Amino acid sequence: MGYLKPMRIGNVRLKNNLFLAPMVDVTDLAFRELCRKQGAGMAYTEMIYVDAILHENQKTLKMLKTSIEDKPIGLQITGKNVSEFEKLAKLDLVNDYDLIDINCGCPSIRITGNQAGSYLLNHPNKISDMIKILKNENLTVTAKIRLGFKKNNVVKIAKSIEKAGADALTVHPRLANQGASIPADWKWIKKVKQEVGIPVIGNGDIFSGKDVERIFSETDCDGVMIARGAIGNPFVFKEILRYFKTGKEKELSLEEKIKSFKQYLVLVKKHQIIDMGRIKYLGGNFLKGFDGASKLREKFMRLKNFDEILEFVRKV
Repeated sequence: MGYLKPMRIGNVRLKNNLFLAPMVDVTDLAFRELCRKQGAGMAYTEMIYVDAILHENQKTLKMLKTSIEDKPIGLQITGKNVSEFEKLAKLDLVNDYDLIDINCGCPSIRITGNQAGSYLLNHPNKISDMIKILKNENLTVTAKIRLGFKKNNVVKIAKSIEKAGADALTVHPRLANQGASIPADWKWIKKVKQEVGIPVIGNGDIFSGKDVERIFSETDCDGVMIARGAIGNPFVFKEILRYFKTGKEKELSLEEKIKSFKQYLVLVKKHQIIDMGRIKYLGGNFLKGFDGASKLREKFMRLKNFDEILEFVRKV
């Protein structure tokens, strides 16, 4: 089973082709470092508006943080104006990242209402212009797309992205307005792979080594991107790697989950990115999948500050 292997995107070399998806309110620097320790080959910042980067607000500056351990790293951005991309491309900060990924797939009404995310799928020429602007600065550029608002649009969009000079493409095979309750339609990843020459990364409904094996087999994709499967579970990468070596994956204990959450808390403090809303959300996800989890999670959600959380995990 030679599906897992080193990969190259433009000039960026990856130790393997397992990707941690960019997820809003999840993939901060601390969480990315956790997933890298478990074997993720590539990760991204959570999606950031180009306009917010240009205005340098404090929340955005925290989201932009990276580290030596956080490599290779992609900056994921979205926006509605090509002129914003022209300004971004001239900033020194883009050189802190190994590649720039353009989000053309976020289905949130808040994002699409601002003419960004999956809204861009209705405007493939604009996506092409954004890619060309970044490529003109000799940057490695990728894009993440959904199927569009009609499934038969995705191949046309993928071809235009390749023609614009993108170095790779991630395909999340749901329509632009579909949520996670709708199964990801992997056959569209294969259709895109058959039509473009750049690396194609498959994304959607991947939670285990068996899922990874199946998506590679069914789609011939070059890499696999894991989103919900990693929330509260950075071990998913380690277990996928274990599966491809042994054919087995291990069920995690409460002790292992708590230890990992403690490591996350240490890292958010180290990087000065403490955000109680994010910590509560991720902590609630770490505290799942074992006997007594719901009661423990209920107690956790009543905690009021960072010190109380540290005391809680120390006693569990």
